[in-house]
Amino acid sequence: MNELPTIPDPTPAPAAVHPSAPQSAPQPNYASAPPPAAPPAAGPSITDILQRPLTVSVIVIALLLAAHAWSTRNSLTRLRMEMARSVQKGEVVNAQTAATANSVQDLAKVLQEKVAALENRQQEAQSQQLALEQLYQDLSKNRDEWALAEIEQVLSTASQQLQLSGNVQGALIALQNADRSLSRSDKPQFITIRRAIAKDIDKLKALPTVDTVGVALRIDNAIGLIDTLPMLADEKPVLPAPVVKARKMDVKVKADAKAVAPAPAPDTYASRAQATWRAWSDEMWTDIRQLIRVRKVDSPEALMLSPEQAYFMRENLKLRLLNARLALMSRSETTFRTDLLAVQDALTKYFDTRAASTQSAQNLLRQVQAHNLAIEMPSLSDSLNAVRNYKSKP
Repeated sequence: MNELPTIPDPTPAPAAVHPSAPQSAPQPNYASAPPPAAPPAAGPSITDILQRPLTVSVIVIALLLAAHAWSTRNSLTRLRMEMARSVQKGEVVNAQTAATANSVQDLAKVLQEKVAALENRQQEAQSQQLALEQLYQDLSKNRDEWALAEIEQVLSTASQQLQLSGNVQGALIALQNADRSLSRSDKPQFITIRRAIAKDIDKLKALPTVDTVGVALRIDNAIGLIDTLPMLADEKPVLPAPVVKARKMDVKVKADAKAVAPAPAPDTYASRAQATWRAWSDEMWTDIRQLIRVRKVDSPEALMLSPEQAYFMRENLKLRLLNARLALMSRSETTFRTDLLAVQDALTKYFDTRAASTQSAQNLLRQVQAHNLAIEMPSLSDSLNAVRNYKSKP
C-alpha cells in the first residue's frame, strides 16, 4: 500500500525529557537575538519515514499479508494437487471396490444357494434326528412291554397246549425261557412275575409222568401186527399156539426120558424097523388129526366174512388204533379207552386168539391200557395273571 508522506510541522517539537535524566541548567534567554535563516525545504528521507511507528506497522502488516497470501496460495496449490491425487486414487479404489463388490455379490449368491441347500439338509437331518430320537424313545419305552407281550403270548400258547394235549415238557420249556428272558433284564419289578413262573414250574415238575412216546410206539407195533393176525374166516388157519408149546414140551419130556432111560438095546434090524414104523405112524396120525378140527366159536358170523370184508375189518382196526394214538396225544382218556376196547373186542371176536401173533397184539394192547391218561393238568393262570397285572399298571 502506497502512502503519501506527510509534511512535517515547521515548529520543532520540544525534546522529550526523560524523567530520570538530570535537569539541565536553565538556558539564557536570547529572545532578543534574531532567529537564524531557515534552510531551503526538502522531502522527508527514508530514515524519517521508518522512524514513524504507524508507517512501520503498516509496512510490516503489508509484508505479513503478502507472505500469508503467498503461503496460502502455495497451500491451496498443494491441496489441489493432493485432492487431485486423492480423487484419482479414490476413483481407482472405487473401481476396485466395484469389481470386488460384484465378485462379492456373486460369491454371496453362491453362498446363499449353498446356505439354502445346507439349511434344507439341516432341516432334513433334524427331522431324521427327531424321528430317530422318537423311535429310540419308543423302543426304550416299549422294550419291556414288547418283552412282556412276547412272554404272555408264549405262556398262553403253552397253557393251551398243556390243556389240549398235555404237553408238559413244552410248557416247562416255555416257562423256563420266559424266566430266562426276565432274568436278563435284571429289573426288580419282574420279581413278582418270576415268582409266579417258579410256582408254575414246580407244579409241572410235580405231575406224574406218562410215557407218551412208549405208548405210541406200542400202538404202532400193534398196527403193524394187524396184517399178520390170522382170522377165524381164513381158509388155512394157523396152528394154535398151545399145540406148539405142547409139542415143545413133549420134545423136552422125551429128551428128559431119553436122558433118564437106560442105555438102548443094541442096534438090530428089528429095532430099526420098529422105530421107523413108530415114526411113520406118529406122523400119519398127526396129519389125520389135522384134517378135522373142531372149534367152538362164540360168534358164528365171524366165520362168514368174505376176503373183502376181512380186508376192511383189518383196515378198520388200524383206523381205531390210529384214533387211539391221536387221543393219546390229545389226552382224551374216554376216546383212548373206547378205541382200545373196540380193537380188543374185534380181536377176540374175528381173530384166532390161539395164534402167537394175536396173543402178542393183545399183550401190547393190555400194556397200553395200563397207562392212565386221566391226569388233571394245572393251568398257567398264575404266571399269565402276573404278566397281565404288570402290564395293566400305569
